[in-house]
Amino acid sequence: MPIHLECISHTPLHGYFDPPDAVVSEVKRVQAQARERVRAFDPELVVVFAPDHFNGFFYDVMPPFCIGAAATAIGDFNSLAGKLPVPSDIAHALAEHVLASEVDVSLSYRMQVDHGCAYALEVLTGGLDAYPVVPVFINSVAPPMATLRRSRLLGDAIGRYLTRTGKRVLVVGSGGISHEPPVPELIGATEEVAERLIAGRNPSAESRAARQARTVAAAEAFTAGKSHLHPLNPQWDRAFLALLSSGNLSAVDEIGNDMITREGGKSAHEIRTWVAAFAALAAYGEYGASLDYYRAIPEWIAGFAAMHAVPQTTLAAAA
Repeated sequence: MPIHLECISHTPLHGYFDPPDAVVSEVKRVQAQARERVRAFDPELVVVFAPDHFNGFFYDVMPPFCIGAAATAIGDFNSLAGKLPVPSDIAHALAEHVLASEVDVSLSYRMQVDHGCAYALEVLTGGLDAYPVVPVFINSVAPPMATLRRSRLLGDAIGRYLTRTGKRVLVVGSGGISHEPPVPELIGATEEVAERLIAGRNPSAESRAARQARTVAAAEAFTAGKSHLHPLNPQWDRAFLALLSSGNLSAVDEIGNDMITREGGKSAHEIRTWVAAFAALAAYGEYGASLDYYRAIPEWIAGFAAMHAVPQTTLAAAA
């Protein structure tokens, strides 16, 4: 089995504002099953497609895509903090291959990742440093953003490189489906907020605590039906997940950015991480996918889902 895919939604709100215990338990059960699949697969390399939430990437330079050749998790919302074990030679070669495939990508030797990446690593591997990992940032909150088609082409280029490594590779897509947490926007922002979006790295503990408090308050209002935030859209979520399962990934090319915002909310653009991960898998050939979980969870302001997938050849060998 040369490649294995796990896609999961993430939430910074777990432990801060949770749904009923039964829902938390079912999410933990699904995540434990995913972690066991990863343990059994025992990857030699992990590639994580993840967004950022104005914690590591800002408008001073906002690339559509960036590969980390060295990376540190900042530990926001009690997510794990620390250095990621990035094989810089692989990351550098991967960036060269993607650029040669005519997909524009940046390279960072000082990448900062937030809960969008760290949460997936913790859930799936039990930590940040269980396996060598290459983080791939996909801008999903800061307009203007690349199209879903470009994310698909990014994933395809990365997948084609991975096929040549001979390694067992775990590809991860980390992102919510429909959701719109209170992420500020640059256009129309106050001078103070604009400065934070342009150059807000390494905020003070007080500033980070205030931001987290605002997010929790927004979740409480959203759950109580007292919010202007975009509602969750389970019908749209399930249609998107079904599209990934179908294997007809080129169909995402028809999903425009305005449609994503209109149907799923401003942070539903994180589906780019799932598209890229599935495209990387598809570079190995046809695949079989399983939708392991879906629930609209208002307390976490998220259409919350989990999927895994493997090549059809792997399924045939196991039959």
